[in-house]
Amino acid sequence: MEQFKASKTCVVLEDDPFSSYNIYIKEAVKTCWNITPYEFISVKDFNVMRLNPAYSFIVITQTNFDKDPSHGLYNFLNLLQGKNVNKLAEMPEICAIPLSFAGVNDMVYSYKLGALVSFMQKHAEKISEDPTLTLRKYLKYYNKNIPDIKNKTILVEEEDLSPQISTIERIKAIYTHKIEIVADDEIIKAIQNKEPDIVILHKVGPMGDRYSGFCFIMLIGTDDSELYYYNLHKIDNANPNGLLADDLKRLEK
Repeated sequence: MEQFKASKTCVVLEDDPFSSYNIYIKEAVKTCWNITPYEFISVKDFNVMRLNPAYSFIVITQTNFDKDPSHGLYNFLNLLQGKNVNKLAEMPEICAIPLSFAGVNDMVYSYKLGALVSFMQKHAEKISEDPTLTLRKYLKYYNKNIPDIKNKTILVEEEDLSPQISTIERIKAIYTHKIEIVADDEIIKAIQNKEPDIVILHKVGPMGDRYSGFCFIMLIGTDDSELYYYNLHKIDNANPNGLLADDLKRLEK
């Protein structure tokens, strides 16, 4: 962490010149990143510079999971510290946030990057202040914030909900606090304006006709960049790809 605080953070851009990820990550970093100096670099530059501990990196990596029979690939947004090692996986990891299922159009997640990058910076600050946090169950550590959600309004998109809770009526039968089903432009506005007391749902899971794999659930505050809830579940008939009734029951307690 001492190396990180003394580093310049290099934000690795996608090679695709039409990438919406590049547009949104630039905006997010310019708006909120102040923990270290930063610059934007190419993938080619990253492959050389990643060996140098004078740099840290915000970069998309791909991961699969041994317990996933579908062998699906997931994109993670990583904050890595430069180190002279052979493999990318050996670089010191400061933060890893589920971003998307690999291969999906980057517009599926890019508009949430402002909230994700803001949380990433806050997470790095927390670890800098208290390195023992790295010994805890990582993002699940933030579930200590669940009681505070009741004072917030949760914004969700319909496609991120499991069938059990696909309407406000079904949601309200389980969760009695403030929640709204909205279009993506409402979430974009909440992130850009850092609207107070708003929490957005970031859901990551398989796309298309896949009915197995993992589903990641995150609830992030738009004004305070706090993570209020993190969970993942294996997708099956009883636990579909989306926010579950069980998630709402946990938030209701």
